[in-house]
Order: sequence, then C-alpha cells, then structure tokens
Amino acid sequence: MISTWRLRLRMILTSVIMFTIIYFFLMFVGRFLGISSWKFFFGISLIISFLQYWYGPNLVKRSMNVRPLSEAEAPHIHQMVQELADAAGVPKPEIGLSEINIPNAFAYGRTSRSGHIAITRPILGLLDRDELKAVLGHEMGHIKHNDMAVTAAVSVIPMICYYIALSFMFSDNDNGGGILIGLLGYVFYLIGQLLVLFISRTREYYADAASVEYGNRPAALVSALYKLSYGAARCSKETIDEVNTNRAFFVNDVNNAQHDVTDFQQIDFDGDGKISDEELRRLANSEVKISKTNGIMELLSTHPDSLKRVKRLAEIEL
Repeated sequence: MISTWRLRLRMILTSVIMFTIIYFFLMFVGRFLGISSWKFFFGISLIISFLQYWYGPNLVKRSMNVRPLSEAEAPHIHQMVQELADAAGVPKPEIGLSEINIPNAFAYGRTSRSGHIAITRPILGLLDRDELKAVLGHEMGHIKHNDMAVTAAVSVIPMICYYIALSFMFSDNDNGGGILIGLLGYVFYLIGQLLVLFISRTREYYADAASVEYGNRPAALVSALYKLSYGAARCSKETIDEVNTNRAFFVNDVNNAQHDVTDFQQIDFDGDGKISDEELRRLANSEVKISKTNGIMELLSTHPDSLKRVKRLAEIEL
C-alpha cells in the first residue's frame, strides 16, 4: 500500500486551521456586537453548502452534458471501473459519457457509495488502455476518499466569512465596529479561499497515489496527463471557457494546458509524446525547480504544478 499519511496530515491540519478560523471569527463577532445578523448568514451558508452537496451531482451532470454510458457501448471501460472499484473497496460507480470537446475525465456524487465517473468523448481516441485505466483510477480515488463531501464541507468556511463581511461592512454601526468586522471577514475569506485551493491540490496528490495503489503504473498516469494537457492545449479558448467553472473536477487544469505541455516536454527525453517508466525513474533522481512565478500561480490553482505532481509520482515509481 502506498504511504499517504503526509497527505492525510495535510488535509487534517488544513481543515483544523479553517474551522479554527471560523470558530474564533464568529466568537469575536458575537462578543463584539452581541446577538446580531451573523447567525442569519451562518445559517444561510450552511443551507447553501447543503444544497451544493445535495444537488451538486445533478448540476454537474447537466452542466457537463453527461449521459449514461452503457456496458454494451463500452464493455472495456465498465470492466476497468469494476476492477478499480474492487481494488478500492467501493461499489462500482455509475459511468457516464460527457459530450464536451475537451479530453478529460471527472468524478462527482455525494459519497463513495453513490459515486459517478464520467469520461469525455475525445479521451477515448487519445489514451491507450493503461493510461485510461490510470485516469479512471485517479477518479476512483476521489470517490474512495469522499472528496465531494470534503469539498462541500470546507467550501462553507470562506462563504461564511464572505457573507459576514458583506453584512457588516455596510452596517450602520456608529462605533465603526461593523466596518472592522467586515474587513476582518474579507481577509479571512481570502485566507479561506487559499486554504480551499490548497486542499484541492492535496486531494489531487492523494488521488494520484490512490490510482497507483489500485494497480496502475505511475508512468501510465503521467503519460495520460501529458496527452490530456496536449489535447486541451489544442482546444479553442471558447471551448475552454465553456467548462471554466467546472475545471476543478478534471484530472488536470485545462486552463494551464499549454504551460503543462511545455513542462512535460522537458521530461519527454525521447520526444515520443509519452512518458516511459525509464524516463520517470530518471526524473526521480533529478532535482525539480519551480520558478517563483509558477509557485505563485500554483497558489491560485485547483491543481498542483505539473512538474511537482510528476516528481511525486516518480518517487512512487521508485
């Protein structure tokens, strides 16, 4: 079994920090202003998060134009998903086909017992069997780890701060307390958003490790990421913009596809358009340096920097 305790620790500590922030912030609001409308916004945030959690799968299905993919249409995909579900110890997810023109895959649902995995039509002709199974294994990892519920839970924190900031920044409090709390709320909102993105990136590392744990080769997953980035880079800006609000669901960040292709080309030593086991082992013994610009961009991204992500997979390969 792949050791993922560091990733779990990251998730736990970040979640603790987020809930600590909101606890002390709400306590401060209550002490400073007494019983006030912050309770109303707290309740509204919880309701919105519940609705997001409960109706989210249907919204994703509609926005990504997903239809059921029957076993008769794609028996090999159903077989791969069943094998991965057995390895993960979860019920076989529903499988769908997304009619969008970007090669990718994504998972959605409420819990590990009601998961869905969807693939887009262009991915079928782009990846070989091992690469496709590695991608499906990544998505199975998201389902196994209940990442859908985690996302709904942590997203509520910056949302609460944002609503409180709106409530108090424009209040009629004579002593200026409303403006102070509003500013603090907005600062905590920004911090919360950065922590949510950090958790999102950690989830991607965790899902990568899960795919390997379910029997897939790290090099197969890296090659798939390489090809998916290349496929997305060839898409028009209009096509990318159509799925921009849902890009966090994808295996890779389609907005950074061109940049990722450049990164992958650095480790594609023989230039054949895919990453072999040997190329990945060479990377494992090399030092990967990320520029300050890329580091800042990663802080604002839902997915890890591609080179850091591949480096981690290369270390698993060893």
